[in-house]
Amino acid sequence: MAPSAPRRWTGALTPMPGGSALARAVLGAFGWRIVNDGLPGKQGVVMVYPHTSNWDFPIGVLTKWSLGFQLKFWAKDSLFKPAIVGRWMRSIGGVAVNRRSANGMVADTVQQMRDAKARDESFWLIVAPEGTRGYADHWKSGAYHVAVQAGVPVGLASFDFATKRVLFTDFVEVSGDPARDFALFAEVLQGRQGKYPQNAGPIRLKSKDGDPR
Repeated sequence: MAPSAPRRWTGALTPMPGGSALARAVLGAFGWRIVNDGLPGKQGVVMVYPHTSNWDFPIGVLTKWSLGFQLKFWAKDSLFKPAIVGRWMRSIGGVAVNRRSANGMVADTVQQMRDAKARDESFWLIVAPEGTRGYADHWKSGAYHVAVQAGVPVGLASFDFATKRVLFTDFVEVSGDPARDFALFAEVLQGRQGKYPQNAGPIRLKSKDGDPR
């Protein structure tokens, strides 16, 4: 049976809990504002595009604090082995990635997301799928495969330097058909401008669906 077509999320959104007023004030002092109406559920994947500058990181951290939004991110499992560092990594949302795992990091993350759903806990994984601040001619596919296999929505977020807005308003229910899903991603993200627009690459996977790592 052919997969259903991807579609933008049109259902209800749950408002964010609200976070640090200080973080919002700092963003505002630099002319930035956040546009977000909430989340479609407790689990999902956030893809940030375009990623062209070191400035994306502090803007992203301030946005996270402003929204009171707990996000997960991939990090090498070796970083979690020292007890103190490991606790700190987990406290800020780190998800240990074991590239030697028999299942692979995508399958391991999907299971963690399913476990979180069973416990009615939040688990939103955030990635910059270009994988670099420089130009890349394709997106890394790991986070996309997590969304497909876990059956969770993809949130498309941008730090739009043209308008100084953090845009986190669009969510997509993916179909599992990369060509159609990425065509919709490109439609949603059209016109979003990073600090260095020339570094933004095309919104596509490798021709053979890329390396899921």
